[in-house]
Amino acid sequence: MSRALQRKIFAGCRELGLDDDTRRDLQLAATGKASLSEMTEAELNQVINALEARGFKRAVKPGAKRRPMAKRADVRFAHVLWRLLHENGAAHVAGPAGLNAFIRSRFAGKWGAAPLDIDMMTDWAQIADVIDALKAWCKREGIEIKGGGHA
Repeated sequence: MSRALQRKIFAGCRELGLDDDTRRDLQLAATGKASLSEMTEAELNQVINALEARGFKRAVKPGAKRRPMAKRADVRFAHVLWRLLHENGAAHVAGPAGLNAFIRSRFAGKWGAAPLDIDMMTDWAQIADVIDALKAWCKREGIEIKGGGHA
């Protein structure tokens, strides 16, 4: 359990833009210990609470169900591009709901109908259209796509 809490702390620091020195200072202020490996679970939770006080929001609420990962790599890449657009403020609605709305608004006329959920798409050409549109949007926004992924 403590390793999961440590991962949450690292995720929170990443979300808040805290470097290692700032993270250690925060840990020291919250628990009196600068090293995560020396902390008990209660102390790790104190650090998480300190991060939440500074604006960190736990990505997964306790007891929340996670959506399963898309089976197709190209569909997963579309989700990654959408997340990048959202994180950079270009896409206003996060997650699959926003991506699915984008697909319906952008492609329903072109395709005659758009799927309700991108994870149900099987037509590689349609998925390629979505990815190309998302990559073009990223380019317009100046968002660098590391690895490229899709040709």
